[in-house]
Amino acid sequence: MNKVFLSYLLALLPFTLVAQKPVPVKPRILISTDIGGTDPDDNQSMAHFLMYSDKFETEGLVSSPSYGLGTKKHILDMIDLYEKDLPRLSQHLNGYPRPDALRAVCKQGRQGAAPYKGYSTATEGSDWIINCAKKKSAQPLWVLVWGGLDDLAQALHDDPSIQTKIKVYWIGGPNKKWSANTYAYIAQNFPNLWFIEANGSYNGFFSNTGVPDSLDTRTYYDRYIRAAGHLGKDFKNYYKGNVKMGDTPSLLYMMDGDPNDPFKESWGGSFEKFNHSPRTLFNRNTTLADTVGVYSVMEFHFKGPKVDIPADSACFTMTVQAQIGEQKWPGHYLGNGNYAILYIPKQTETLSYTINSTIPGFTQQSGKFVVNNSWPGKRSASDFKLGANWYTDKGDPSLFDGRQQGAKTVFKWRNAVLLDWAKRWAWLY
Repeated sequence: MNKVFLSYLLALLPFTLVAQKPVPVKPRILISTDIGGTDPDDNQSMAHFLMYSDKFETEGLVSSPSYGLGTKKHILDMIDLYEKDLPRLSQHLNGYPRPDALRAVCKQGRQGAAPYKGYSTATEGSDWIINCAKKKSAQPLWVLVWGGLDDLAQALHDDPSIQTKIKVYWIGGPNKKWSANTYAYIAQNFPNLWFIEANGSYNGFFSNTGVPDSLDTRTYYDRYIRAAGHLGKDFKNYYKGNVKMGDTPSLLYMMDGDPNDPFKESWGGSFEKFNHSPRTLFNRNTTLADTVGVYSVMEFHFKGPKVDIPADSACFTMTVQAQIGEQKWPGHYLGNGNYAILYIPKQTETLSYTINSTIPGFTQQSGKFVVNNSWPGKRSASDFKLGANWYTDKGDPSLFDGRQQGAKTVFKWRNAVLLDWAKRWAWLY
C-alpha cells in the first residue's frame, strides 16, 4: 500500500473517527513494564507509546518483570528503533522527546515476584518511582503499570508519603495473578491510593466482535503498518503482527479527556468506584463446594513442620491445573510451622491444585475450587477495605464483551484509535 493510496483510504473514513477530547495538561507519566517477559504485547504497546510520545511528559520507563526474563535492555532496544524513525515522525509533529532523554529515564526494576509480605529490597526502578513522585509539580505522577506491581509496592513501602503524589492505572487481569503478594500489600496498607484496576476493560481494545475487516486486529498490520519504518518492521516479530497491545488502554486513557475523571468516557475506558477488594481466607484445602470470584485474592494458611529457615522464604510449590495448562506458584514460610500462599484466578473455570515441598515431613496436599465471573462481588469480612479513590471495570452487563467486564467501554473507541494510529504509520512510509 503506497502513501497516496493510504491517504485516500483514510479520507474515505472520516465518519468513523471520533475526535479526542482535550487533555488539560500534558500528563507526567512513568511506565512500569514487563517487556521482554512472557507476553510480547508489551513490545507492541511500547511501539505505540513511542509513536505518541509527543503527548506525554515521560519521567520513567521501568523494567519490572514479575515473571519472565525482561530487562531494561528490551526498552532500550525499542528506543533505538524510535531514534531511527524520529526524523520522519518529527516532520509532522513537534514535541517528540529526544531518544537520549528517554534512555536517561530507563531503569531496571525487580526481576521476579516479591515474597509473601509484598516487598523486599529497593531497586533502581523503585527508587526512581520515589524520585519522580517527589518532584515539585502541580500535577500528579501517573504510574501506568503494564505488568506486576512489584516496584510500585516497593516504592510505597520505602516512602509511604508518595501515595498522595501518584495516580495509578494498572492493567490487571492476568498480571494480577503474578502480583498476588504485592497487590494484597498495597490494598491492605494503602487504601487511600488513587488507583484504577482494569481487569477486563482493556480486552475491548483487541476484540474483533463485529468490526469491519479493514480494522480486524489480524489484518491491520497488512493494511496499515506494512513494515513502515523500523518500528513497523519490528512489529511483525510480535504475534506475527496481530495487534494485541493489551497495555495500550492505559496510554489511551491519558490521551483523551481529563484523566482525573475516571467516570468519563475515553479511549482508555470508563470506570466505577469500588470500596472492597475481595479476599477469601482458607485454613484448609478447598473442594468443589468452594466458589470464589474472578480476580479475587485467595489466601491459604496451613500448618507444617517447624524448620530453621528465614521467615518469608519460598519453600513449597502450588501446582495449579488450569485451562491454559499447568502453572506453578511459590508459597512461603511464615515461621513457627506456619505456611501461606496467595493465589488470584484470572478467569471463570474449575481449578485443581497440589501442594508439595522438599521439606522433610511436609505433607502433600490437594484441592479444587470453582471460579465464577463475579467482580468485585458481595462484601465479606475478610475483604480489603478500600478508600474513596479506587476504581474498576464497570459492572453493567450491557458493557461486557463476552466474559470481559467493562470491555465495551474501550471497544467502542477502538476503530477510532486504530485509524488515528494508521495516520502515524503513514508518516513512516
